[in-house]
Amino acid sequence: MDRIEEQSLHKAELLVEQAEGLTRSPSDWRKFLIPTVALCWSIFQLLLPQVLLLNSTFVRSIHLAFAISLVFLSFPAIRSTSAKEKLAKIFNGKLSFLYEAKQIPYIDILLAIVTATSALYMMIDYEGIITRQGNPSGSDIFVGILLIVSLLEAARRSLGPALPLIAGTFIIYSFFSESMPALIAFKNASITKLINKLTMSTEGIFGVPLDVSASTVFLFVLFGAILEKAGGGKYFIDLAFSLLGRYRGGPAKAAVLSSGLTGLVSGSSIANTVTTGTFTIPLMKKAGYSGVKAGAIEVAASVNGQIMPPIMGAAAFIIAEYCNLSYFEVVKASFIPAAISYIALIYITHLEALKHDIRPLKKEQLPNFKETLLGGLHFLFPLGLLIYQLMVERRSAQLSAYYAIICLSVLVLAVEGIKAVRNKHPIVEGFKHGLKTLFDSLIAGARAMMGIGVAVAAAGIIVGVVTLGLGGVITEVIEVLAMGNLILLLVITAIVSLILGMGLPTTANYIVMATLTAPVIVKVGGGLGLEVPLIAAHLFVFYFGILADATPPVGLAAFAAAAISKESPMATGIQGFIYSIRTAVLPFIFIFNLDLLLYKVTSLWHAAYIFTTSLIAMFAFAALFQGYFQRKNRWYEGILLALTTIMLLRPALFEEATALSRDNVLAAGLILFFVIAGLQRLRPDPNKVLN
Repeated sequence: MDRIEEQSLHKAELLVEQAEGLTRSPSDWRKFLIPTVALCWSIFQLLLPQVLLLNSTFVRSIHLAFAISLVFLSFPAIRSTSAKEKLAKIFNGKLSFLYEAKQIPYIDILLAIVTATSALYMMIDYEGIITRQGNPSGSDIFVGILLIVSLLEAARRSLGPALPLIAGTFIIYSFFSESMPALIAFKNASITKLINKLTMSTEGIFGVPLDVSASTVFLFVLFGAILEKAGGGKYFIDLAFSLLGRYRGGPAKAAVLSSGLTGLVSGSSIANTVTTGTFTIPLMKKAGYSGVKAGAIEVAASVNGQIMPPIMGAAAFIIAEYCNLSYFEVVKASFIPAAISYIALIYITHLEALKHDIRPLKKEQLPNFKETLLGGLHFLFPLGLLIYQLMVERRSAQLSAYYAIICLSVLVLAVEGIKAVRNKHPIVEGFKHGLKTLFDSLIAGARAMMGIGVAVAAAGIIVGVVTLGLGGVITEVIEVLAMGNLILLLVITAIVSLILGMGLPTTANYIVMATLTAPVIVKVGGGLGLEVPLIAAHLFVFYFGILADATPPVGLAAFAAAAISKESPMATGIQGFIYSIRTAVLPFIFIFNLDLLLYKVTSLWHAAYIFTTSLIAMFAFAALFQGYFQRKNRWYEGILLALTTIMLLRPALFEEATALSRDNVLAAGLILFFVIAGLQRLRPDPNKVLN
């Protein structure tokens, strides 16, 4: 790797460190603070499924205390470089504790203790709080205000200003709502009522999202951290390259596949981009892809990792709770859209390779598939066990993740012991290395979770204010803006989700938008005689929240990819969004075509048929937007590809306009797809002519 590539990689890794609070590295006794708190948090979470039997409210309180204290220890109050320079110049370094990036100032240690105590207050005085419901004492109000303020500050430090600004606006609005125009007015909230709702009940900060984060999400993130630290991420990349590298555009296809595999257990699009992009983006460029397209493919693949079951960026479990569905039903509903979206992205990379005559990698440039597969089977076993327990045994997500972690931990120790013996080293050294890997994983998992914990708790503030009466007002406003038109309502929801997602993490964006708009989508759809299940509305909101990670001008995943590819972040983001248009179309489709969500589909053959026709529709859509199928599209072929896409994804439109049945429409769409392919194949291949 040359010096420029090393600098680019360092820049990308710095983005991840800044986003995940990994920049502080004290040199004195304070260097033990963050690892100790993180380790204790992970151990606490691991004890919950089988050892500790605690009231769920206590678990939420402790979970938030760990998350919020880690944020104050990990992130400085001011992170902007320009702001740091101005303060240093004006105050001659006297306010360095506000922007200290390496050392942990004593004021932040004090804040971590105080804020953690305010989060634990719900547990400390649980019996008293229960008896004072609706009539909080002076101490309840004081601690409640302290918790709200400190939580908003923790969210600002770790996630940026958007979430605390939105939550703060909701709080202020609740106090002055009667002064607003009639359409958006409701009864003013008192400080007593607000504190009671947000900090003394399970309808605000300590609500469902925080419960899911504490009981389930943490273990899945920890599983992903152990997998990554043990070398699972590199294994998935090597496996993808050994499998797909020998085909046209192999590096790009491998990038998509490896990002999809990593996305199975990863909840961070930016970390996914850097982890896989470090290897895939330079190889894509060497294969013939432009730097912008190489970065954009990695962005599209990594961002879409959050729609892949079983984790879906931590949202799968929250969706299950909000929709009152089993976890299996959520995975069932989300599987086909996620799978066809990923396969279609692989197809897009293939079309790019055809257009630009990008050749496969040479055999000697690729890892051996058999050796690679066998060399990392121990990574596939716990992952398979996790999926088996969730899908076949139908165990709870918490227990499934717990047993998968135990299995993976044992395998890590065993593999390291075997490696030591093979290298003729003492087996104890192997076990020590394995234990260090697990130790580092426990710390990494907790640090990856602090942002999620703070995000879902801060989003709970917004949810709590909505339940005070604002929800009904917002519902009416959205209905007025949409004028009873479901498509217009969906467009408004999509745009707002994209805008909010530029500043909010995916999970928080989903919680806010699902609370505000999902019920309205269901209501408006029902008013038009269209059945819109709640799961469809929630997935719609979730998809557009994810797409915001790749949307210019803010998408951090695009900035990370651009740092590696040494290209413009804006150009990378725009190209990444173009590649992601297929993902943006799917939510609009499954609202009107519930077959994509396997809604009321019980036959395996029926599900396979839906998957096949939907996948071919996405191929047609990709060919339409790429302007290339077997050959460069002619204008009328573009029209035919658009017609094919609509016939396969929205057959109901043709059922209403013609006498054809649904099956006949789908059959006609399939025939048209292959006819277009056949006609294009009859034309000479320009790349072969040139050669």
